[in-house]
Amino acid sequence: MLLALILVPTLAGFAMPLLRAAPWRRVLLVGTALAHVTMTGIVAFRWPDRPDPLLDAWLTLDAIGMLFLCITSVLFLAAAVYAVGYLDRESHDDAKKEFRENTWFVNQPEALFLGCLMLFLAAMTAVTVSQHLGLMWVAVEATTLFSAPLIYFHKHHRSLEATWKYVLICSVGIALALLGNFALAAALPRGGVGDASLVLPEILQKARSLNPMWVKTAMLFLIVGYGTKMGLAPMHTWLPDAHSEAPSMVSALLSGALLNCAFLGILRGHQICMGADLAEFSRDLLVGFGLVSLTVAAVFIVGQTDFKRLLAYSSVEHMGILALAAGLGGAYGMGLHAVNHSLTKGCLFLIAGNVLSVYQTKTIANVRGVLRRIPLSGALWLAGFLAITGSPPFGVFFSEFSILRTAMDARRGWIAAAFLGLLAIIFLGMSWLVLPMLQGRDDAKPTDQLQPPRPLSWWMLAPPAALIALVLALGLTIPPPLQSLLQEIAQELTGKGAV
Repeated sequence: MLLALILVPTLAGFAMPLLRAAPWRRVLLVGTALAHVTMTGIVAFRWPDRPDPLLDAWLTLDAIGMLFLCITSVLFLAAAVYAVGYLDRESHDDAKKEFRENTWFVNQPEALFLGCLMLFLAAMTAVTVSQHLGLMWVAVEATTLFSAPLIYFHKHHRSLEATWKYVLICSVGIALALLGNFALAAALPRGGVGDASLVLPEILQKARSLNPMWVKTAMLFLIVGYGTKMGLAPMHTWLPDAHSEAPSMVSALLSGALLNCAFLGILRGHQICMGADLAEFSRDLLVGFGLVSLTVAAVFIVGQTDFKRLLAYSSVEHMGILALAAGLGGAYGMGLHAVNHSLTKGCLFLIAGNVLSVYQTKTIANVRGVLRRIPLSGALWLAGFLAITGSPPFGVFFSEFSILRTAMDARRGWIAAAFLGLLAIIFLGMSWLVLPMLQGRDDAKPTDQLQPPRPLSWWMLAPPAALIALVLALGLTIPPPLQSLLQEIAQELTGKGAV
């Protein structure tokens, strides 16, 4: 089953260029997403029995990998359904005819975009099931290669700049992560690379005999390398441009799924540090990068002028929260927050696509009266804003509260105070920008000369509605299977249960 999770989207990706008719390509897209969710559900249902390892245990699932696989699969299904309406609107909206003459569809077929989207899913799946650190590195690098054409979708000069920045900065980061793998190989007993096995369970068995200096070196390279791909500040500079210029369903996958994959690489290094009795070293690094990311996000969110860049800096914020949670030892809250953030940010980016499609601008000041012009999208935008800023009863509130309680239980009051203060600044900054978009009159727009846009289809409304409904449900109750999985993650990463 694990191999099928990778092979099915891979084969679908290569099949896309063979389908000339757009409807058949979209059927294959949604069908593959449904198949992936179904197979993931089967693996999750059988989770107590554990899937059998493949390729000498190079491919298998542990608790944190299982969680990120489920997030990726669910979010991809939402993005795939949304993509059907998005692509139909891109190719048929007469009001955008002049704009479309410079878009992807003129010089590149839709099949290439959807093929890369399929391969992107396969690469992210490979990251979650990889237990060999070298194979994980290859899969993370593959996510960069397959997602770069997705960012360049509109073939605008800003898209080109964002794509090059993404490829160059993330490639440097991945190169540093590779050096981290080399350092881990050198840390293994006898120090010979030929004797090194980078399969995670084997490393953890030998953890106490690892060379501490090389383990610390490896962790530094891993957190800077994978942290670049994760969007931790100050290595986050690619993220606002890429998230802003990519199509909205791609932005949702970048923020809600890809960043988790990079975080998984950091967590693997953290697990090794804990096994080597160097937990304090890696925890201090994670806390430091987490607080820096929160601070940078707070500074750049205040006064932001582009609503998609606003969401991008919100991703920097929440990646900082995940790193902070891991550094404080709050693995339960970290896992819960990863779920809540991914679903909420997926909803927000999809709604941002609706707003952009209707208003033809990403400038916040030019978007007014969303609740009147597109009521359902406006209501979902408001709900997503409340959720992402940690307002009850949405699930983000409870995951952030769990992380705050972890800081207090660890008697690190100054971290708890800084955490609360930065969250308050971010809440006020986002409120100042988001709420005026929903209210006011929708007039004096630079797009007045355009014909009224076609109504948004249910393809573009149902996915974000479903995602925010899940976040609300997680604020009211945590399903027993998820509760059990989060407790297992807490046991793996801290040796403790839920906190």
